[in-house]
This record gives sequence, C-alpha cells and structure tokens, in this order.
Amino acid sequence: MAISKISSRRNGSDGAATKERRVQKQTDAKDQHKQQAKVSKSASKKAAAKKQPAPTSPRPKPRPPLPEQHLRKPGKEAKLDPRPQFEAPDYRGSGKLEGMAAIITGADSGIGRAVAVLFAREGADVAVVYLSEDDDARETKRHVEKEGQRCLLIRGDVRDPDFCEQAVQQTVDEFGRLDVLVNNAAFQEHADALEDITEEHFDLTMRTNIYGYFHMAKAALPHLHAGSAIINTGSETGLFGNAHLLDYSATKGAIHAFTMSLASNLVGRGIRVNAVAPGPVWTPLNPADKQARQVARFGQHNPLGRPAQPEELSPAYVFLAAPSCSSYINGAILPVMGGSTG
Repeated sequence: MAISKISSRRNGSDGAATKERRVQKQTDAKDQHKQQAKVSKSASKKAAAKKQPAPTSPRPKPRPPLPEQHLRKPGKEAKLDPRPQFEAPDYRGSGKLEGMAAIITGADSGIGRAVAVLFAREGADVAVVYLSEDDDARETKRHVEKEGQRCLLIRGDVRDPDFCEQAVQQTVDEFGRLDVLVNNAAFQEHADALEDITEEHFDLTMRTNIYGYFHMAKAALPHLHAGSAIINTGSETGLFGNAHLLDYSATKGAIHAFTMSLASNLVGRGIRVNAVAPGPVWTPLNPADKQARQVARFGQHNPLGRPAQPEELSPAYVFLAAPSCSSYINGAILPVMGGSTG
C-alpha cells in the first residue's frame, strides 16, 4: 500500500479520535456546571447493607465500589483499574472455528478483545480493526498469537466506507477468506438532556454505531458464503432505553432492528445474522464517558451487583459464530445482562 494512503488512513483515525475527545470535553465542561446528583445517606446505607449476590463465576469478579477514574477518549484499556478480565482461563477451545477467518471491529480492547482471544482459541485467524489505540491493539495481537493463530491489525475509522472496503480486502488478502464479521466498534457520550446533544455529538454517535455497522456489513458480504455469520453488538439500552444515553440507545435499538432485518434478507444465502445485547461491562467505553464517581458505582444496580467482565460476554459470540452451535439461530438478540435490568 502506498505510504500516502497509509498516512491518510492514520490521519483519518487520528481525526476521529480528536473529534471524540472534543465531544467528551464539551460534555465534561457541562457536567462541571451542573449540580451533582445526590444520593441520600439512607439509600447509601441500604445499598451497603444489601446482601451481595452469590458468585456466578469460578474466577472472582470486581464489584463496586470500583476506583474512581475518567479516561480520555477513545479510552485505553491499559489504564483501567482494575484491568478487565478477557482471557477466560476456564474456557477450553474445541475447534469450533477451525480454519475460519474473522474480522472484529473495536477489537483493540473490551468485548472485542475478549472475542478475538476466544475466536483464536477456537481456531480462527483474526483481523483486529481499531480506531487509534495502537498499544491496546498490539496487546490484543499478542494474545491472539499466543493462541496459535494469525492476527492482522488494521487502524482506521469505520465511519469511512472506503476504509471499511480496504479493511475487508486486507483481511481476505492476508487470510485468503472471510467467514465471520463482528461489528463491535462504538462511541458513547452521556447527556443529561436532549438539548445538550450537539449536532456533532449526535452525528458522531450515529455514524460510528450505525453507519459503521452498515459499511462493514456491505463491504464483507461479497466475501461471505453459506455458513458465514455476522454478529452485531447491541445493548440493554437498545431494549430498555437510558435517560442519559438518548443517542446511544437509539443506535442500539437500530442495531437490533438492522440485525433482524438483515437476517431475513440474507437467509436465502445461508448467512446468519445475530446480535449480542450486553448489560454493563467493564471496558474503556464507560470510564471514558461517565464521571469518575459514577464509574465507582458502575454496575451496582445490576441483579448480580456488578458489571460483567469481557470474558463473560465472549463465549456468546463464539456460540453465534460457530455453525456447530447455532446453525438454526438467525435474527436473534441474545441478552447477556446478568438478569433483566429494564
């Protein structure tokens, strides 16, 4: 690839990251001038006295209160405290994706990284598409290669349809095939009122979360085949809404509808399309959105009393990607929420 094209792509992803930080900065400034939400002492005492749910995982999972922290967008996983659990040490691969190739957007960190690791453990080569967090992406690559599979890093902005075409072509050129697309990249920034959402903010959310999925699916389709799968990352907010994530919730609801519609559209070609709808998950997405003190309470109102770790989501993606597991599942929105949170 010509150096000028590489430079242009890098500048594009850097520009998108700069725009994310600008929207974040605007929201942070508004938060500083608003009265902070108050939690009554009695409610705090009740929450503290509330019996914690029994553990559901063999590996201990961090519970609120978590350390107060606020990350600079897009958010580096390496700076999260505690570090997210993504390696799934109790998961044993069995060749469910042997010989396949997958492309995962937003796989430098969070859910995407955890999915990349388990896909590799199941025998798939993985292309990691990410915006600008080079160090995080390289760590994902190390873990994929540790599983004995090839990993391709592709830096760029999924809002750009030309980049999406190039990313898919690079993947096919490198691995010789494409079997699974995981649309996972997302932008999230809270707003207390509809009036607080600027055109730039709204446009960034829509183009990343909806246009990005559309562009990647459209670019991947010519290379997919009967038995292939597209998996989209939805959200509990797309099912129940969220008072402070108006635009983000709207995109997730649209992703669910896009999933079901595309599943119907592609069923004749033998390509399955499904979505995973996570509840709260400990990834850079929320600490790069919420105020530090809110991050400390992240996930505490979930029925399990804590946020999920990425390794608790990734097996669902393996399940939906593997024909041996889910050949009769199409157009489904699979909730992985720790219980109903609506």
